Amino acid sequence: MSDKPTVLFVCVHNAGRSQMAAAWLSHLAGDRVEVRSAGSNPGDAVNPAAVAAMAEVGIDISAETPKILTVDAVKESDVCITMGCGDTCPVFPGKRYLDWTLDDPAGQGVEAVRPIRDEIKTLVEGLIKEIAPEPAA
Repeated sequence: MSDKPTVLFVCVHNAGRSQMAAAWLSHLAGDRVEVRSAGSNPGDAVNPAAVAAMAEVGIDISAETPKILTVDAVKESDVCITMGCGDTCPVFPGKRYLDWTLDDPAGQGVEAVRPIRDEIKTLVEGLIKEIAPEPAA
């Protein structure tokens, strides 16, 4: 991995889980990590319940848009994380692949999305400790 690891979050529509994960990683790791998200069949917009759930914790993802998963996005990432949705990423040697099994927030209200949001935060915090810990003081 380079000095600044690149993480790609992937789910089918790139509208819920992967958007929340990317936002958490950007928020918690700051500029220590480059963050991307994409989907194999991107939706038209980010899930409004995901937007609302993230807004509750002070993170605004309302301007985000679902993006298509490309081979280059995978090639340029150090860690590729699928979000328990059956997506497959092209496999390249030297990349790390993880699958986080998470409930799908599609069609759910904000009450159902909150626990998913919180589980993603916990997973992201663990990832940061591994790939981009706080520099020693």
